[in-house]
Amino acid sequence: MSPTSDDRVDVVVIGGGIVGLAAAKAVHAREPDARICVVDKESELALHQTGRNSGVVHAGIYYVPGSLKARLCAAGRVALKQYTAEHGIAYDECGKLIVARTEAELPALNELFRRATANEVPEIRMLDARELREVEPAASGVAAIHSPLTAITDYVAVCKAFATDVEKGGNRVLTRFAVCGISQDADSVMVAARDGRRLVADRVLVCAGLYGDSVARLAGDAADPRIIPFRGDYFTLAPQKAARIRGLIYPVPDPAFPFLGVHLTRTVHGEVLVGPNAILATAREGYRLSTVQWRELAATLGWPGFWRFGRRYWRVGVAELRRSLSKKLFAAEAASFVAGITATDLARTRAGVRAQALDIGGKAVDDFVITRSGRVVNVRNAPSPAATSSLPIGEELAATLLS
Repeated sequence: MSPTSDDRVDVVVIGGGIVGLAAAKAVHAREPDARICVVDKESELALHQTGRNSGVVHAGIYYVPGSLKARLCAAGRVALKQYTAEHGIAYDECGKLIVARTEAELPALNELFRRATANEVPEIRMLDARELREVEPAASGVAAIHSPLTAITDYVAVCKAFATDVEKGGNRVLTRFAVCGISQDADSVMVAARDGRRLVADRVLVCAGLYGDSVARLAGDAADPRIIPFRGDYFTLAPQKAARIRGLIYPVPDPAFPFLGVHLTRTVHGEVLVGPNAILATAREGYRLSTVQWRELAATLGWPGFWRFGRRYWRVGVAELRRSLSKKLFAAEAASFVAGITATDLARTRAGVRAQALDIGGKAVDDFVITRSGRVVNVRNAPSPAATSSLPIGEELAATLLS
């Protein structure tokens, strides 16, 4: 199929999640006359990481001071609060507690408080055991960090609003457009779909999430870092127990592991989620233990960084897998900081898969990573708090793409 004049645009954004749509919105704001086309392989937008997270709007507690994560999270929270208010999207500043269960966790809690202070997280404070129970009577621990402006929202609704903003500018959002090839010369980039459709653009932005590395490689980018998928299970808490939870209750994360651990999250839909854990997924969209994509699993196992990561964290990985297979163990983890939760209080709900970038040395890439291959800009790593930070990330990406 030869491209026609209708197939020519100025910018193609690959990926209809929250980062891709925020970037398309920002490109339109900078270049109102630019013809923009967002493409996604699914029949609907935001079906993967954006639509399967817990909806938390982070305040910036965890991130290394001075990192891109820390800066964009702070700006993103403020921008997202304003955007949701303007568009009638649910937004609830229910607050977060990070609870130290024992004295042994106090050094890590103090380090988090130092980071939060350096990141100028608003209204952050340290609580003793009595004070934490005043905020969350169901929680138990020796101390806690309280972040009252940590919030919850509906990221799928935010995504749909971004898409509407893009389309109102006369631009297109195409679903069922599965990219299988990217080629470029000095003047343009060709983006080909599996069904034979093609788009020709001046510039392309890759925000492909779980497939961000493989799509970037189509554009000639490096293999490093590689996306390794980690599945996280969620349960809903029984209504009588959920009624005791006012906001978000997190444990102190294990500094030796790159995930936050099981926590309790109230959602804007009225439920309380318990989770997630983190286990290796056997497919990039492996939302069930039984889902195996052999080619994708082979790509994971063939990455040297995976084995180096595994040697470092295999004991934690075994514990996470055991918890995934046992509702009793999952409940016990939650009960370690919210007493009284049992296996009968948990009902399995959706799972999510996190696109964790690992470098070839086995290090989990922690910050946002943005690279360029000629006329193509690639988002190689967009971990949490990418949804919180989506509006300023979009602005950064637009500036990079159009420079």
